[in-house]
Amino acid sequence: MSSRPDQVAARWAAEAESAPEEPDAGPVTVVGAPRFAAAEGRAGEGAADDASGGAGAADDASGGAGASGDAGCDGGPLPDVAGISAQRDEYLESLQRLKADFDNYRKRVTRLQEEQSARAEANLVAKLLPVIDNLDLAWAHLGPRDGDGHGEGGAVSEEARAIAQARSQLLDVLVREGLERVDGVGVPFDPTVHDAVAHADPDDERPGASEAQTEGRVRGESDETAGGPSLHTVSVDGVLRAGYRWRGQVLRPAMVRVRG
Repeated sequence: MSSRPDQVAARWAAEAESAPEEPDAGPVTVVGAPRFAAAEGRAGEGAADDASGGAGAADDASGGAGASGDAGCDGGPLPDVAGISAQRDEYLESLQRLKADFDNYRKRVTRLQEEQSARAEANLVAKLLPVIDNLDLAWAHLGPRDGDGHGEGGAVSEEARAIAQARSQLLDVLVREGLERVDGVGVPFDPTVHDAVAHADPDDERPGASEAQTEGRVRGESDETAGGPSLHTVSVDGVLRAGYRWRGQVLRPAMVRVRG
């Protein structure tokens, strides 16, 4: 059963009177509160300084932007358009001159290569001419003969036929490439393609001379006597060794006997 309230209050009062008194501890000192307050003060001052610094930086940035905008809009330093155009023209002229020099160099190199190739081909054909000469001599020695061993019209041996075939094939290939044989008899003497090594007596008639040649020779002598232009020219009487042209250039002059 619970005690009555007045009894509980009386017991508490009796206990409080009987408890020993505690000594006075003196004034209470608060430790740490000022330190915390000082730290908070310093933090506040730093934040204020940072804020003021940020505002100054923003002002500087806005001032710089304004300065740059003023330099671009208020007639600040602009690029030298005339100088840039002159430099561009100079570079263009140098490039065009370099291109022309390179084109000339390429054409010169191509021409030199073609000339070198033509000289090499001519040298090769010149080295083959002695082979053709030997085939000509072999054909002249083994060619067709009559019963007495002179002239043409006789039988041809197998060796002579093989030599003639090889000679013909070689000449056909070289002629298609640009070789021209100079071995005409009775043509006017041309010192550029003929090399005269013998002279025949003009009074002696060549064996087999035609009536037209004899008539022309007599007519030339009569014209010369009358004071007109002479038709009696120096002509090729015989070919001792054939000559050759290679693509229009004399590769080897013909060794001939002349008359006149």
